Amino acid sequence: MCGIVAYFGQKTAQPILIEGLKRLEYRGYDSAGICLVEADDSFNIFKTSGRISALEEQLPRPANTASIGIGHTRWATHGKPNTINAHPHVDYTGKICLVHNGIIENYTTLKKWLQKEGCTFQSETDTEVLANLIGYFYANQKTKDGKQAPPNCHRFEWAIQQALNEVHGTYGLAILCSDCPDMMIGVKKGSPLILGVGENEYIIASDAAAIVEHTTQAIYLSDGEMVTVGDNGFYTKTISNQQVQKELKEIEISLDQIELEGFEHYMQKEIAEQPKAIETCLGGRIDLKNGRVILGGLQNYFRELTRAKRFIVTACGTAWHAGIVGEFLLEQLARIPVEVEYASEFRYRNPILEEGTAVIAISQSGETADTLAAIELAKERGSLALGIVNVVGSTIARTTDAGVYLRVGPEIGVASTKAFTAQVAVLAMLAIELGRRRHLSCDVAQQLLNDLVLIPDKVASIMGQSEYIKQIAAANIDKPNWLFLGRGFNYPVALEGALKLKEISYIHAEGLPAAEMKHGPIALITDQMPAVFIATRCSQYEKILGNIQEVRARGGKTIVVATEGDEHIPAFADHLIYVPDVCEPLQPMVTVVPLQLLAYHAAVLKGYDVDKPRNLAKSVTVE
Repeated sequence: MCGIVAYFGQKTAQPILIEGLKRLEYRGYDSAGICLVEADDSFNIFKTSGRISALEEQLPRPANTASIGIGHTRWATHGKPNTINAHPHVDYTGKICLVHNGIIENYTTLKKWLQKEGCTFQSETDTEVLANLIGYFYANQKTKDGKQAPPNCHRFEWAIQQALNEVHGTYGLAILCSDCPDMMIGVKKGSPLILGVGENEYIIASDAAAIVEHTTQAIYLSDGEMVTVGDNGFYTKTISNQQVQKELKEIEISLDQIELEGFEHYMQKEIAEQPKAIETCLGGRIDLKNGRVILGGLQNYFRELTRAKRFIVTACGTAWHAGIVGEFLLEQLARIPVEVEYASEFRYRNPILEEGTAVIAISQSGETADTLAAIELAKERGSLALGIVNVVGSTIARTTDAGVYLRVGPEIGVASTKAFTAQVAVLAMLAIELGRRRHLSCDVAQQLLNDLVLIPDKVASIMGQSEYIKQIAAANIDKPNWLFLGRGFNYPVALEGALKLKEISYIHAEGLPAAEMKHGPIALITDQMPAVFIATRCSQYEKILGNIQEVRARGGKTIVVATEGDEHIPAFADHLIYVPDVCEPLQPMVTVVPLQLLAYHAAVLKGYDVDKPRNLAKSVTVE
């Protein structure tokens, strides 16, 4: 879970690399470094622990004039986040330099073998093992079993190919060789890698955010592919040395979408963007005149989906919470059995994937390693695999049989907000359309669609309560433990609210179905543990009022999210947040917003960086 950016062209590389790393810092921010190729073809490396700003302080001013370089911002896996373990890493010969996103699973075995062969190591990382492995093959020009490199091969490319044939794991790589100053190579397996193609310049990066300022044209590498750039252009091939033709594609995001535009934090901006994001997600997909949903990516599969006997939804974190909402939607509206699985557990428990099972993977980035592995298993066993992702051209989008894009624009803040509401919106559209095709009356489907298109305005109306919610956060942030409680469709919202508070304010929080509180957690209730209830008008309204009373009877303090116009609820709340009236199946898109704001303000008031919470990275591309 790291950010890679590399530049090859005619401009000064240093500022381009630093700006690119800043745009990728949400992918990792515990150390950073760059390597510049000097005029004498030597490597000039700068790296440090900490944020990109700490790296900037080490760099020459005015900028080094080198026009080729690679950079990296790290989220540590192997080795502490210190300067020695920071990337780039150079091999034992000093000729190979690389940056890496991913994990080399068999690095211990490879390291022992390399040490026996005389290679030395400076760091604790798996990445240095890879650098030394490439360096070993480059220096010796023979395979592990002693076969000489073919006489007509390019030595640098051949060494990379030989090394990667020995590696088990995932990688996105940008690699330099001091003997080949007119070349830069990028390689991908399991970790995202894009080549931006400009006018006489190339940028290799983990995602388009680091590229879009310089060019809107890019190629997206597939697993097992490598790209070589040089003075005469670029070419692509597989690691097994087969030529591959890649199509230049237009980058879907624009520069203004990844700027703060007057907001203090990306999370704040992305919460505020939700009305527009949901509107864009729904746009062109709802035919109100005929009471239908049009999901272009699924149109050829709706007959198969309508006949499905079971859905398995697989996801992680916030996307998993959206999946639980999807379970309730699909079962209630389409009457199809649904199981929601943690992707990290799915492939390790020999899941039952019988005929008629469709698997839906949900991931904002489309690169989540656990979710991708779950999809690959589902496809191996013959299940239809669908994706609900935000990033166009992402690995999950290309691996699944079909799917739906969220279309909400880049989400930079590590704590996901607008992606969650859009994921629920997509699942709602899918459930309504399948319901209409299976058993739902046209009138009910029509009413649900009418309600769905009104959601953006209803979400927008909540934004005006931000300062009021800030006051609620201020009154409670000294409390070390919180409960979030909901029933029915709002149970997963309680889970999501608790996750948001944990992620960015570092307050311990637990989300539960409200009725489960009395089966153990009620023992924790005191006046020092705020209980956040989602108590909107719904089929279980009276039940959840009883749960609130159980907390209040034990001295607990309550923060209640309720439906506008509910005059009965104030007697149950120490703090009350109203949301617009929405039909029960669609409530999560509205009720989650106050909880996002509550977490955001709690973190800001406590002085934390909400966009870069400790120990977290946005796109979890390693297991």
